[in-house]
Amino acid sequence: MNIINWNGIIESLLFAAGDEGLSLKQIAEAIEVDEYKVQEIIQELSEEYEKNDSRGIKIVQLAGTFQLATKKKHSTYLKKLVDSPNTTTLSQAALETLAIIAYKQPITRIEIEEIRGVKSERPIQTLVAKVLIKEVGRAEGSGRAYLYGTTKEFLDYFGLRSIKELPPLPEKGEDEYVQEEADLFFDHFKDSLDS
Repeated sequence: MNIINWNGIIESLLFAAGDEGLSLKQIAEAIEVDEYKVQEIIQELSEEYEKNDSRGIKIVQLAGTFQLATKKKHSTYLKKLVDSPNTTTLSQAALETLAIIAYKQPITRIEIEEIRGVKSERPIQTLVAKVLIKEVGRAEGSGRAYLYGTTKEFLDYFGLRSIKELPPLPEKGEDEYVQEEADLFFDHFKDSLDS
């Protein structure tokens, strides 16, 4: 008879969920156990992480969801990783997303996804983490989605005095030329990207 390792299963689910985290209800539905039992398991896991000094992660509860997070005592090393020249390159998805935001700001994630034709949550998270974009407000209407815009760091990164210095876009259909927008933008600023 196999004993189910709920701790390992929940840990795996939280890892897979990433920054979005999971609610008690989501975890309970995934493992087919009641929410009270899930709460007990999460409490046990959380205590295990806190007691064990050799572990680098902990469980945090934010906005009704549980997430895995790194322990603050390791922040010096995490900062070195983030500041490392090897981690400053952006994926093609992040570059496309950044170009769209730069030219269409303020813009919502849904609008970005409509232009790109694919999910853009990860590229947006990457760009926010690198402080190249930020939330600049909320859209009108239902849901009040976040609006994204570029930052001063974006201008510094690309050597711009203002957003008006972006190269002009060709007069074509909005959805048709996402790749051209990204290529035009990043070809123009290739030197600063390579440095």
